[in-house]
Amino acid sequence: MAGKSNFGSPGDRPPTYDGRARSSGRGFLAGRPILTWGLVVTFALMVITLLAGWIYVQSLYRGMPGLPTTEQLWAKGREQAIEFVDRDGDTIAIRGPRYGRAVRVEELPPHVAQAFIAAEDKRFYEHNGADTQAIIRAAWANFTSGETVSGASTITQQLIKNLVLTPEQTLRRKAQEVRLARELEERLSKDEILELYLNRIYFGAGFYGLGAASRFYFGKAPEELTVGEASLLATLPQAPSRLALTNNMPDAKQRQAYVLREMVAAGFLTESQAARASTEEVELAEPPARDPQFGYALDTATERVNEILPSLPGDLVVTLTIDASLQARINDAFDKRMEEEGASQNAGQAAGILMDEKGRILAMYGGVDYTENQFNRATQARRQPGSSFKPFVFAAAIRQGLTPYDVRRDQPTTIDGWSPQNYSRNYAGPMTLTEALQDSVNTIAAQLGQEVGEENIISLIKSLGVSGEFQPFPSIALGSQGMSLRDLVRAYGAFMTGGTRVDPYIIERISNSRGDVLYERPAYDPQRVMNQRDAETMVAMMERVIADGTGKRAQLEGWQTAGKTGTSQDWRDAWFVGFSAARLGGVWVGNDDDTPMSRVTGGGLPATLWHDMMVIAHEELEPEPLAGAGSLVTLSPQTRRRIAFYRDVGAAFSATQ
Repeated sequence: MAGKSNFGSPGDRPPTYDGRARSSGRGFLAGRPILTWGLVVTFALMVITLLAGWIYVQSLYRGMPGLPTTEQLWAKGREQAIEFVDRDGDTIAIRGPRYGRAVRVEELPPHVAQAFIAAEDKRFYEHNGADTQAIIRAAWANFTSGETVSGASTITQQLIKNLVLTPEQTLRRKAQEVRLARELEERLSKDEILELYLNRIYFGAGFYGLGAASRFYFGKAPEELTVGEASLLATLPQAPSRLALTNNMPDAKQRQAYVLREMVAAGFLTESQAARASTEEVELAEPPARDPQFGYALDTATERVNEILPSLPGDLVVTLTIDASLQARINDAFDKRMEEEGASQNAGQAAGILMDEKGRILAMYGGVDYTENQFNRATQARRQPGSSFKPFVFAAAIRQGLTPYDVRRDQPTTIDGWSPQNYSRNYAGPMTLTEALQDSVNTIAAQLGQEVGEENIISLIKSLGVSGEFQPFPSIALGSQGMSLRDLVRAYGAFMTGGTRVDPYIIERISNSRGDVLYERPAYDPQRVMNQRDAETMVAMMERVIADGTGKRAQLEGWQTAGKTGTSQDWRDAWFVGFSAARLGGVWVGNDDDTPMSRVTGGGLPATLWHDMMVIAHEELEPEPLAGAGSLVTLSPQTRRRIAFYRDVGAAFSATQ
């Protein structure tokens, strides 16, 4: 059948033929309907679009920072801040931004955390870091309004935005925020995230963290917050500066109404509870006083913090040895006394320091006006101690075997061309060492300095903790070389304690706001630097200074006390240092420019200031005996002359041998 199709006529086609092209020799798509081509193209476009979208999304994460560790999140972004608390745990002052001490969610009343959840993230316990429902809802609201009218940041996202990312309003930052928020939710529990949030958010007026806001707005711990107070604090994260309670309470109250409604809607409160909270009388605490009376002590503590922790974390809580009540009252007493008597005696400055027998600094007065001049005259100034140095000369003599009853002659004395003069310019002849110290006789102190040797005196004061370099000049016996008040007082501490060294300190503990202890004053046995009997002998001699000698104005009713006056050349410095069985303290008076005062001696204004300080320091203490006090007897003039005679004879005999 030439010319006949291989397939025959149409009627010869197999019954199963459906019009689709055969696969053999034509390709997979040959003869297929156009609809199939459309599906393929659509699918390809979808793949390309998804791939492009994936690439774009990945580009949003380019340069995204890694999620910091939990420890870093607690510390990240903190400015340097130190909270100083006194020995009772009460805040004295805060230097830098006010970061609260860490609060724990489980220790808070339920309504506190609920207020923040209702205000900031109602589905906090339901989402995984980013609330998809809220994002869609906010996007639709913003789209339909043509502007940004709604946000969708969760509490977790707010943490990431504030602590990890920049505040820029871009899609890149938002995408990174969502991813990092979800990573954080995988690492921490919900309560841990909420805890971090409550401790790191800004509450306006310089307060960071719920602990700071609660204490400084309401004067109470977060655990004591009422519903009304908690709902007011929950208004602040949205606009902390604008709604700061100290500046804009009316707008904060309006926002509080919203917070309370949301707490009711979430089932946290009943309508009646919310109504009571909205009308609750809320009293703001008085703003913390920035009282300069603690300034010198805080500067001293800050210097010590830097020595202890060369690399400082962002937040510190420093527990001081300072007794805030004593500090305030002693500061006022010094100010008053200097105002009443200082000007008339041409005494422009004063310094004082008070310690206990362990060396804890309880109060420090560094000058008459901290706001005008921050130079600390109690710790930084090195002035001539004058006769307040003599106890170390006499102690060196006692250490070498002399006794309080040994007699020396008060008479004109010359040592290597130096001729010390007594304050009275008179000479009393034979007298015991006790009397020579009691009346602050320069000639006998100079003689003793030669007997015991200047190097031995320097060795003694170094063992007592005195810093600085001293030269072995004869005049050292009369306190001609500079010392700080703190060093002079600490050296007297060895007499007070029966011969053990006193090491002054002002810091008990350093921690961060989470309560982690970074430093604690170590317990140690104080070093013995003096024989106990020798120390008590010195106490007995120095007691006479206050009872019958140059320090009578320092007498403290009901207490045995011992001490010594000191006056430098031309009345440029005047001192009184002394102690009871319970307290140790010293006072310096003078002028910063080293000009002479109007004949001010250690037994005058300084002894009076010391008395003022010690009266305050002993008010709530029961009198205790002072070891060594009252153990000496007074020798008659005849006995003193007889002792002097035999001593002279003995010396003459020795010279002939």
